[in-house]
Amino acid sequence: MDLPARDRATGLVHVVVDTPRGSPVKFKYDMAKGCYTIAHILPAGAAFPFDFGSIPGTAAQDGDPVDVLILIEWPTFAGCVVPVRLIGALEAEQTQEKETFRNDRLIGVAEKSRAYADVSRLADLPGRLLSEIERFFVSYNEERGRDFRVLARLSPERSQRLVSDGEKRFGKKRKTTRGRA
Repeated sequence: MDLPARDRATGLVHVVVDTPRGSPVKFKYDMAKGCYTIAHILPAGAAFPFDFGSIPGTAAQDGDPVDVLILIEWPTFAGCVVPVRLIGALEAEQTQEKETFRNDRLIGVAEKSRAYADVSRLADLPGRLLSEIERFFVSYNEERGRDFRVLARLSPERSQRLVSDGEKRFGKKRKTTRGRA
């Protein structure tokens, strides 16, 4: 499937769900096998607070597609494409095996969400939800022996720039890969 990062008509980003809300299993799409595989099992009692996926046609600084947490009231399924309106991002640093790199987490609202329809920025989220989301990513990484530090909360405009940067990075990566063939 050659899906663009954005819907040209609406400007919404396409997010392919890897791991549904409530899942204690982190899934990842294996390009070589052409299917989803289990990447990690969370400890007892832990689960993803919302659907988690990535934007096709992008590459983050770690080489994987740009990650997005999708605010939606019910879980979808692995492989589901969800049109998403970005409301911001967590600018973050991750350290593993003595190497530190950026590993930002974009946050968006599913186009069809009723519960989050009026949310347009991170500051619009109810109560302590954003702090709880940050804590989820910190504890998820701690459990895997990684250090995950939130550096800043970014605006919707900055999150759109992260997508654009990811599209450019993906294009360069694609050209490099084709050059080796």
